[in-house]
Amino acid sequence: MIQWAEHAILWHVYPLGFTGAPRAAADGAVQHRLRRVADWLDYAVELGCSGLLLGPVFASETHGYDTIDHFRVDPRLGDEQDFDRLVAAARERGLRLVLDGVFNHVSRRFAQGGDWFRRRGDGTYDVFEGHRHLVALDHERPEVAAYVTRVLSHWLDRGVSGWRLDAAYAVPPEFWAKVVPPVRERHPDAWFLGEVLHGDYAAYVERSGLDSVTQYELWKATWSSLNDGNFFELAWALKRHVAMLDTFVPQTFIGNHDVTRLATRLTDERHFAHALVLLMTLPGVPSIYYGDEQAFRGLKEEREGGDDAIRPAFPRDPSELAPFGWPTYRLHQRLVGMRRRHPWLVRAHTSVEHLTNRALALRSTAPEGEVLTLLNIGDEPYRFPLDVTGFSVIATPSAGEGPGSLVPGHGWLVLGRSR
Repeated sequence: MIQWAEHAILWHVYPLGFTGAPRAAADGAVQHRLRRVADWLDYAVELGCSGLLLGPVFASETHGYDTIDHFRVDPRLGDEQDFDRLVAAARERGLRLVLDGVFNHVSRRFAQGGDWFRRRGDGTYDVFEGHRHLVALDHERPEVAAYVTRVLSHWLDRGVSGWRLDAAYAVPPEFWAKVVPPVRERHPDAWFLGEVLHGDYAAYVERSGLDSVTQYELWKATWSSLNDGNFFELAWALKRHVAMLDTFVPQTFIGNHDVTRLATRLTDERHFAHALVLLMTLPGVPSIYYGDEQAFRGLKEEREGGDDAIRPAFPRDPSELAPFGWPTYRLHQRLVGMRRRHPWLVRAHTSVEHLTNRALALRSTAPEGEVLTLLNIGDEPYRFPLDVTGFSVIATPSAGEGPGSLVPGHGWLVLGRSR
């Protein structure tokens, strides 16, 4: 695994929404909105993040995933100088920058024209999941592979550290196996993350040569088990999750630009912290979707504009954020800080030590140490039948709670010890 990614905690930002850019590109006049992203980097550092996962920044028609030109910054966001300033500002703060590359499909106005579009048997263009304006690229064409290789290398040359490859699940893994190696020759520290929703994650990584894929199975099991009071679902997902570590380290999350906000999804807001505890104690490369650290709400809807609620604009300055979100921000700070003090959790072996519908104890072990994560979503205090001798509290909902196996109703506790 790429060394810097071993310690990465990413703040995930959708820049068109974050900066309040208009829904559609209009006259092409440059608006320097990327500077607003740069203004929030200190906030991300104070949160505890070490990287910025940035949604689409390239010239597009509307939402950024209908790219027109991968070599040009979207004028709604700025120009190349704005991008270079953002890269420099991130570097000054020790933040790695990961870009979002959309190479499965493009806009019908794609700069290279229709010669590279994939055609159906009847001669019409193939499209992405029924969206007429998103035309699929023909990944069998050598010109497409050469183009994607150039794009990846171009922006790595400009100072970024990695790529999220959008809709990788719709692209043959053999395409990435052709594209990535020549890029790695020039940029051996580049990290490549593929968006994969389901299926055999490990097989896709092995066939594609990517470093990681998005762990949607764990995301779903996290909120679903909390809502249903059924930790058995999460325990089953964890078996698959841990097995993946034999091949790669998954990218983990409890929110992103494509799903309903966690604070909206959960039926009991007291369990938001439990989901965050899981994100920060389980193996993987975790990301925090902007606004989740402030308990933002937002419902994704399957309609035109249905993503707007989960991709909102941020204010100009942190002082303009609502007061009710700051306790959640401070909770994130504590748990992210715990994770950074135990970086070995990124690939720790995690086992289920105790399991009921509403109580779960996880043990994460590595040569460096051991962590016990105790979760109780029942109404009554729960005493876990575990020996916690030698453990100390490394994360807790509030100060003053000592080590022990008794967890209050709807409470949680993280214990740790060094080896």
